Amino acid sequence: MTGYADFEQFVSARRYALLRTAYLLTGDHHDAEDLVQSALIKVVPKWARIKDRPEPYVRRVLARESVNRWRGRRWREVTTDVVPDAMHHDSTDRIALLEDLSRLSPRQRAVLVLRYFDDLTEADTAAALGISVGTVKSHSRDALARLRDQQSGEERSAGDDLRASARPGIEPGARSSP
Repeated sequence: MTGYADFEQFVSARRYALLRTAYLLTGDHHDAEDLVQSALIKVVPKWARIKDRPEPYVRRVLARESVNRWRGRRWREVTTDVVPDAMHHDSTDRIALLEDLSRLSPRQRAVLVLRYFDDLTEADTAAALGISVGTVKSHSRDALARLRDQQSGEERSAGDDLRASARPGIEPGARSSP
């Protein structure tokens, strides 16, 4: 056995939880696997120091690495007119969740994922991200408000479309004369 038997046990025991967190942070299975891999590579040199409680440290590295990857990638992404043929077999709820999460800032996304999907306390989320508890609260509040606004905006838009199709020639929200 190597000197990192504890590390190997941790990775095999927590692999799927780490992948789930990374998937929610990135929105893509391949990026999630890359994120977990790069986070674990950064954790190995620190293993002797963190092996008693590795989970908070690994989550912090995951969240920070996700933000760093997003910062570096946003300038290199190239849009395309061609839609890929293969579509993942995700449910519509999962797709909607990922679309909503992608509209948030990386920090807000990390707070929501750690706080609500990984079910960490505010203090644990703050420790994982290296921010204050108050910042976790404000990011949670702002992100949830932004998600609610996006959802209500979509509902208003759908309602406007229905009203417009029911009364052609009259703009939605316009008052008709009696």
